[in-house]
Amino acid sequence: MAQRNSQGSANGGAGAPAPPVLAAGCVLWRRAPDGGRLEVALVHRPRYDDWSHPKGKLKRGEDALRGAVREVAEETGMDCAPGAPLPTLRYLAKGRPKEVRYWAAEAVHEEPFVPNREVDRLVWLPPSAARLRLTYDHDRFLIDALLDAVHLS
Repeated sequence: MAQRNSQGSANGGAGAPAPPVLAAGCVLWRRAPDGGRLEVALVHRPRYDDWSHPKGKLKRGEDALRGAVREVAEETGMDCAPGAPLPTLRYLAKGRPKEVRYWAAEAVHEEPFVPNREVDRLVWLPPSAARLRLTYDHDRFLIDALLDAVHLS
């Protein structure tokens, strides 16, 4: 007999895999003020002491693109113009599968960054430096996908 979770739905038994945690984010970019080269925004999350792209869990029923734009605003205080979809990353986080959908997104209406409870630092870096600063290998791949999406290198 199938076990039921706290919402009362069948989960297929104790051995059934957990559904993935759904999240979304953006590889946020801009043209540098000093000559127009591309820069990528990275955020530092003190809870995990890591550097990553702005992202977060989707709210129940939330569209992934809407969630990605919301997460950029919450974590960076910036509006963004989402563009091309980037690869979806799938990996284990705390033993659970996680699926994160990403978009290339240009920063618009930039305001000075104000640290918040989720993110205490934001940096703008050229792509090569951003690759080095990122904590997780799977996030580095997104820099190349961004460059392909905006047709720059």
